[in-house]
Amino acid sequence: MSKDKMPKQVRFGDFIRELNITQNKISFVDLANSFKSAPKDQKLQVSGRDVYRILAPYTTVRFVDQAKAVVPLALYLMLFQIFILRQGVADAIVITGGLVAVMVGLMLFMEGLKLGLMPFGETIGNILPVKSPLPIVLLIAFMLGIGVTLAEPAIGALQEAGKIVDPSKAPYLWALLNVHTTKLIAVVGVGVGCASVLGTLRFVYNWSLKPMIYASLVPLLLITAFVALTDVELLKMIGLAWDCGAVTTGPVTVPLVLSLGIGVASAVGKGDSTLSGFGIVTLASLFPIIGVMSLGLWLASQVMPAEIVATAQAMSGSAGATHWSGQTPWVEVILAVRAIVPLVIFLFLVMKVVLRERVKNAFIIGYGIALAVIGMGIFNFGLTYGLGMLGNQSGSLVPAAFATIDAVEGSPLYWYSLGLMIALGFAYFLGFGSTLAEPALNALGMTVQNLTNGAFKKSLLMYSVSFGVAVGIALGVAKLIFALPLAWLLIPGYILLLILTFLSTEEFVNVAWDSAGVTTGPVTVPLVLAMGLGFANATGAIEGFGILSMASLCPIMSVLITGLFVQYRANKAEDKRKTQAAAA
Repeated sequence: MSKDKMPKQVRFGDFIRELNITQNKISFVDLANSFKSAPKDQKLQVSGRDVYRILAPYTTVRFVDQAKAVVPLALYLMLFQIFILRQGVADAIVITGGLVAVMVGLMLFMEGLKLGLMPFGETIGNILPVKSPLPIVLLIAFMLGIGVTLAEPAIGALQEAGKIVDPSKAPYLWALLNVHTTKLIAVVGVGVGCASVLGTLRFVYNWSLKPMIYASLVPLLLITAFVALTDVELLKMIGLAWDCGAVTTGPVTVPLVLSLGIGVASAVGKGDSTLSGFGIVTLASLFPIIGVMSLGLWLASQVMPAEIVATAQAMSGSAGATHWSGQTPWVEVILAVRAIVPLVIFLFLVMKVVLRERVKNAFIIGYGIALAVIGMGIFNFGLTYGLGMLGNQSGSLVPAAFATIDAVEGSPLYWYSLGLMIALGFAYFLGFGSTLAEPALNALGMTVQNLTNGAFKKSLLMYSVSFGVAVGIALGVAKLIFALPLAWLLIPGYILLLILTFLSTEEFVNVAWDSAGVTTGPVTVPLVLAMGLGFANATGAIEGFGILSMASLCPIMSVLITGLFVQYRANKAEDKRKTQAAAA
């Protein structure tokens, strides 16, 4: 090759500076497109310093986003345990490593979701309604709802929770979480799939959310009351059923299903409504509860509690050496592959077979999918050895403030009334702080402030939701302490919600019912689940589920009440203005 035809040597740093990419805002897509735009006769020289200059801001910003959610919660639990309960943190090094794995895993997973999965959802949402009839759109929406449920990071928390349940105390609950786990996740997925179909129809026909809430919630409350009154063993799985509704509305389900629904609304010319983005989260929370309750009723018709206890004893007695696929880290990797890969294959087939569209930026999407799988695997590892261990440990020690437990010498540490207030205060501030730090809540607050022209301030919504979650978690802990039947907390609470929904305007109903979804993220769900189960074991409660369901109910109530107050104040100001105008 002649000297003139040899590729020019261009330093990578100079190349990046010429392309004017801001370090703090650089993304992998920007970087890949920059390489594409580079002259083909130039050969880039990449030094270690150049790699660091690009990757450091790229990863630091994303890692800090996850650390903001994880670190304050972890510090709160650890400091409370050390200074209030006067107990050291067992396995502190393992837990710290697990928490770091949670942050790294979520960072990689969220980036992979944005690069690898969201482009599929956006493309399908925009093109599918144009090229396919409505029945095909609804079928794909249904299947997408099932697929995204399997990919939710918090779903793994349910499987971890099943290991703690005592089969002799709650046989049907144990069976659902240990023997029928696949069926449990399947009915949750079918519930989200049905919600996706109904949500898509709502986008198409611009239906009001209120009738859909009435039609979903009334039968759900009737089923809950029927289970609570007819079978004392089935009563123990009501908490799991209602908590499953909180698990489904995570970082995968909401954006992917919403992108499809809003794409359909835009295609039929009805996507301009300010309400078009609300409502789907509510339905995706309610439908899975009906599915899990129905599965419990089916299970009760098939086996007796004594048979389940015998099965549990046989399983524990025959347990030998765990197969390599059930050991760390392979089990976490396998769970990640099972969650992500089938969803990707389904989305790819829709693109190629149904839409006959070429997958754009295939390399970047492949990179994103790999990141999502690796990230979920690392997150699953951190869930087992970080969030799960810390939540369970804190939950099992908090009762020492007011009761005698074997794990804490000299317990109760305080007078009963004072210790009880400390335990409930611990739950309250855990809920308030964790919710206020949720990035999704901040985004929802800005949206609501814009849609209401400033009548409903962002800060007012954020504090209203945080207060509701805090009260809900405190009520959930009180349910464990005093052995209160969860059904008799949920049924009156949701009847009150139906009344408040009837009195509120459509705008505030949409916002309030969706606000519960932003409080149940991939960090909050496993932490609260583990804490509740640890608390239940320490106090001798039969099961530790139900805290998440109360944390979903109370913020809806607080936002609806706040909305009625804002509405009343706005109407009063308008009447005053009209009176002054008439007098003038």
